[in-house]
Amino acid sequence: MAMTENTRGAMFMALAMASFTINDALVKSVTPFMNTGQIMFVRGVMTTVMIIALARYFGALRPIKTLFRPLVLVRTASEISATVLFLTALGQVEFASISSIMQSLPLVVTLGAALFLGEPVGWRRWVAIGIGFAGVLIIIRPGSEGFTTGALLAIASVFVTACRDLVTRRMYADVPSLTISMFTATANTAFGALLIVPMGGWQPMEWSVIGHLAVASILVLSGYQTVIFAMRSGEISFVAPFRYTSLLWALMIGILVFQEKPDIWTLIGAAIVIASGIYTFYRERRRYLMKSAKDS
Repeated sequence: MAMTENTRGAMFMALAMASFTINDALVKSVTPFMNTGQIMFVRGVMTTVMIIALARYFGALRPIKTLFRPLVLVRTASEISATVLFLTALGQVEFASISSIMQSLPLVVTLGAALFLGEPVGWRRWVAIGIGFAGVLIIIRPGSEGFTTGALLAIASVFVTACRDLVTRRMYADVPSLTISMFTATANTAFGALLIVPMGGWQPMEWSVIGHLAVASILVLSGYQTVIFAMRSGEISFVAPFRYTSLLWALMIGILVFQEKPDIWTLIGAAIVIASGIYTFYRERRRYLMKSAKDS
């Protein structure tokens, strides 16, 4: 039986989320042995070499002046900030909890698109966004042990990542995706190098740590590419909700690898965030179909 475009897109999205989540787990496993700057630098060097090779192969290399175009600069700065915030939070927050918080990203992107890009958002999606944020509050539980500096860093990472995604929507058509990835990876690597000394200096690395970061760099590249394949393969309303499969991976890894035991409130909050996100995708699809019918 031939595979439909939606099925293919869903499989690519699920693979992308598995790649990103396992990458995060590998990075978390080395946080006790080195600081955020060193992680960014070592993983970044490996990722950058692979991306440059791919960009060269596919003819996506562009002059360095491309990096200094406004949207490319803003996106690169957002990516660097999000990476620093997320990696720092990753060393402080339980794996399942930080993954649950990151599930609110589609809601924040929708919010940002309405506030800054003028995209229409009806009252139902505004309610869904509000409920989704309530789910995040349940996960971090202000006033309890769940509300930590790490949780705040994770939330900040969500908002900065949303800024990155919103800028990407307005990215110049003549700048290939691989070019953007190459500039981003290079900038992340360079910034990580600058952070090594302020964050405590270079730490010796065992081969097991280097191996973890090497596999993580491959998974990052795999995630970048498969998520692009996913969004180009099927209907966004069908494919996008498969982003939430990352939480299933995170829960399983948290329990089996990090011996975490997510409490009932974390699970309830995560379920609320995911339900709100799926409803938001559904309403976006409805709006698109109604607009298409009206224009035809």
